[in-house]
This record gives sequence, structure tokens and C-alpha cells, in this order.
Amino acid sequence: MPNIKSAKKRVLVTEKKTSENKALKSALKTTIKKFLAAVNEGDKEKATALYPETVSAIDSAVSKGILHKNNAANKKAKLAKKLASVGA
Repeated sequence: MPNIKSAKKRVLVTEKKTSENKALKSALKTTIKKFLAAVNEGDKEKATALYPETVSAIDSAVSKGILHKNNAANKKAKLAKKLASVGA
């Protein structure tokens, strides 16, 4: 346990940021799962509607430092490929 006032504050700030990041990452995973569920069902309309929302969530995670930009690009490419395969 920290004794110095600034160290105590850092602990509190870190806990708060960690919980916010967990919540955002969880929400991101949920949106990706919704999109993948629509793809697996073969529902092209639903998947097409969810795709921009999913990509936006991924981009938002990158801007907040939750995902690395290359990891996000990889995820978006995989999702686009899956969306294209629904129509085929």
C-alpha cells in the first residue's frame, strides 16, 4: 500500500482508468460478436447494417489506446472479408 499522497492518487486513477478500459473493451467485443452472429446466420442485411457500427467501435478503441492501430486494421480486414463471404 502506498504511503505517499501522490502514489495513493496514482492507485486511484489507475483503478478508474482500468475499469473504464475494461468496459470499453467488453463493449467492443460485444459489438464484434453481434456482427459475427449475423454473418453466421447468413443475414446479409443485418450484417451490412452492423458493419459500420462495428468498424466505428474498433476505430474508437484505437483512438482511446485500447487497441493498437495495426491490430484494429487486422480486425477490420477480417470482418470485411466475412461480410463479403455472406453475399457469396
